[in-house]
Amino acid sequence: MPKTDDTIENRVYLFESLASSYVAAASELLGSEDEAVRERARRALAELAYVSCVVADTQRLSPEQVRERVLGPPEQRTELKPKAGGRR
Repeated sequence: MPKTDDTIENRVYLFESLASSYVAAASELLGSEDEAVRERARRALAELAYVSCVVADTQRLSPEQVRERVLGPPEQRTELKPKAGGRR
């Protein structure tokens, strides 16, 4: 699907909305002195950017198809399982 000005605008709008909420909630993580913590926070922002692009670029697909694009094929997914005795 070719990217139009409208698609790019949607990408920016979605990312701005998602990222501002994330930054407000994770500001301590983004400013952490621990490099690993900061890296995880930056990766989360990168994931939000990716999701924003996928959603904007697939606006004609069904929600199920968009979900599949975001998550990838089922065989590539790793399900989050709580560790024994741990919390999620």
